[in-house]
Amino acid sequence: MKGPLFYSKILLFGEYGIIKDSKGLSIPYNFYKGALKVDENPDEIAVKSNESLGRFAEYLQQLQENQPELVQFDIEALKADITEGMYFDSTIPQGYGVGSSGALVASIYDKYASDKITILENLTREKLLTLKQIFAQMESFFHGKSSGLDPLNSYLSLPILINSKDDIEPAGIPSQTVDGKGAVFLLDSGIVGETAPMINIFMESMKQEGFRKMLKNQFVKHTDACIDDFLKGDVKSLFGNVKQLSKTVLRNFKPMIPASFHDLWKQGLDSNDYYLKLCGSGGGGYILGFTEDIDKARRSLDGHKLEVVYNF
Repeated sequence: MKGPLFYSKILLFGEYGIIKDSKGLSIPYNFYKGALKVDENPDEIAVKSNESLGRFAEYLQQLQENQPELVQFDIEALKADITEGMYFDSTIPQGYGVGSSGALVASIYDKYASDKITILENLTREKLLTLKQIFAQMESFFHGKSSGLDPLNSYLSLPILINSKDDIEPAGIPSQTVDGKGAVFLLDSGIVGETAPMINIFMESMKQEGFRKMLKNQFVKHTDACIDDFLKGDVKSLFGNVKQLSKTVLRNFKPMIPASFHDLWKQGLDSNDYYLKLCGSGGGGYILGFTEDIDKARRSLDGHKLEVVYNF
């Protein structure tokens, strides 16, 4: 048995800000994917995933009992498949900010939810918000708190524009330029990040008035401007705003940036060869990079692994 594939995602803009109602822009990233599967001879990873699914099934049973109007699952079928050894077969790295739990949540909803909202129907704003709400509750099992966006992106496999908590829509993003020198890329920090501790640091910082002011007047302002530029295809303005955003993150989100990357971050700002920003909650995993010249960025970041995700 093998279920349909669900892909990873990249939140291009909006990490942390969307908790406080900034805009956000999330795109599917088809390089990594996962599917529900049963194997005759499972390896250690499959066994671990199967055990985790067992705990997840208990959580979902509780969820539908507590919020029957939100979502219902065929729990019996789910538990029967888990007993058969079902696991989530995935190439999506965990703790890297590219939505490993999101793809899993999407695949469980797709296979076991009753009266599910399908991607083939007319996706009104209400339906999108309902899906986001269901996914947020489901994914909370993994992170303690979830916006529901990662599974939504994975489930729909469409770019999603977050205007605010209650206003999301599928987004048309400019087509990639095949031979363009400008690029968005992923930089591997070589460290696994954990979401929950990073969110805790952020929530603690939010208790300080100065941090809240910075978030509103700088972080959210630059994030929103980056999204507008990106969707309009205004590359010149985009890089100006990405640079401001990168500066703001380096100044105010230091704990979320692995210490060994602080100098590399600054080097990009000083040289203008590339600009770095958080990919997901930070603390490790991938770091997102923007450059107007990918060859220059590769030379500057010699010795680091770069993965291009979008060309301008």
